[in-house]
Amino acid sequence: MAFWTYMLRCSDGRYYTGHTDDLEHRIGQHQSGQGSQFTRRRLPVALVWSEVFSSRIEALEAERIVGGWSRAKKEAMLAGNWSLVSHFSRPPRERFSTSLETNGCMEDGLKGGGAS
Repeated sequence: MAFWTYMLRCSDGRYYTGHTDDLEHRIGQHQSGQGSQFTRRRLPVALVWSEVFSSRIEALEAERIVGGWSRAKKEAMLAGNWSLVSHFSRPPRERFSTSLETNGCMEDGLKGGGAS
């Protein structure tokens, strides 16, 4: 038997993540207002991602992991940008930025306090 983890984009732009053993039926439930209370208040919803698993435990674990991600990380996954997914996996203080204001670059006195 197959199990799916899926992500819906709600009408207000928020994401809902769930798992099921019958993807078509479950999406139909969400669309008709018989799904979760979260999606019921945000109709219509659109399926934006799903992944199949061989066991309910695996699908549930994927739901917990993906559902806990930030919006930016979810959108990076949806875009297939795995380097950005990796970027958002790090705590903010450990993320490299190309901005001279945030990456700690002090070369050539570009940040205040350097000798001229």
